Amino acid sequence: MNSTNDSTRSAPLQRLAKLVGTWELEVRTRHLDRIETTAMPTRSPKEIFMTYSALAAFEFFASLLPTAISVSAATPEVVATPPDYACYVFELRQYTLKPGQRDVLIELFDREFVETQEAVGVRVCGQFRDEDHPERFVWIRAFADMKTRERGLTSFYSGPAWKAHGRQAAATMIDSDNVLLLHPLNPPGGFNDLPAKRPSIGAPAPPSALMTATIYSLRADTCREFATFFRERLLPALRESGITPRAIFATEHSPNTYPALPVRESEEVVVWFASFENAEAQAASVDRLSRSDHWTRVNSELETYLKAPPELLRLRPTGRSLLR
Repeated sequence: MNSTNDSTRSAPLQRLAKLVGTWELEVRTRHLDRIETTAMPTRSPKEIFMTYSALAAFEFFASLLPTAISVSAATPEVVATPPDYACYVFELRQYTLKPGQRDVLIELFDREFVETQEAVGVRVCGQFRDEDHPERFVWIRAFADMKTRERGLTSFYSGPAWKAHGRQAAATMIDSDNVLLLHPLNPPGGFNDLPAKRPSIGAPAPPSALMTATIYSLRADTCREFATFFRERLLPALRESGITPRAIFATEHSPNTYPALPVRESEEVVVWFASFENAEAQAASVDRLSRSDHWTRVNSELETYLKAPPELLRLRPTGRSLLR
């Protein structure tokens, strides 16, 4: 499903699109549609204000990122192309596994649960070993919208692949409910640089690639101010130390359309991802941050927006992960 096929667009949205280029039109349409479909038939001035505030906030964050980051690793034999639609709903899923079961789950997942999800409209973006927690498996999947999510998850979890292998997968897990439902803050849909082809079943994991996910849990009363702080203070400090976020996400507040799989609701988070050539490069960037007076000042300000310390995930891609 691709929102650019819709035959109707709102006039305000068209005017916005002319300002920044039609390539962003589908992004804005998705956010406006989500607001409009949940509004009352007659909207109050406050509701109208919130609609345009949401669009303005999205425009604000859209300027934060460069376009794609190239990946220079050698490419193993590849197979089917992932879905080519833009995605506006993402899940960041962290599973705590039984001792010694991570490689068992990864082998099963990469063999049985990638193409079978994508066949029903679920994009599998990345699968990872958590570098700092040997019993944690992390993965990211994405959807065109919440309706597509409901249809895709219903089809997959009632389909033949899960029926055949779901019990084996569940047997590796202690907890699978640590899930953040997110939407992208950078156009046109989160990770804009995924390769066109996926490595084949059995492909080796890239030997050195490392991704990080930094999770900020915000106090509810600081969310609006945090947008300005992120753009004007935090991003320049990161870039000064050689760190450029690859994608930025925030909490998606739509109702969970597949309640059989819980998500962490009633939370306000911002999550940003970065890619590094290897662990040494990531450590060097962290070291530069720690020695930066600029970062010291910014980090002190950052703490005033947060209700908990930042969470850093250091992630090693599996052999079939598109993200790396």
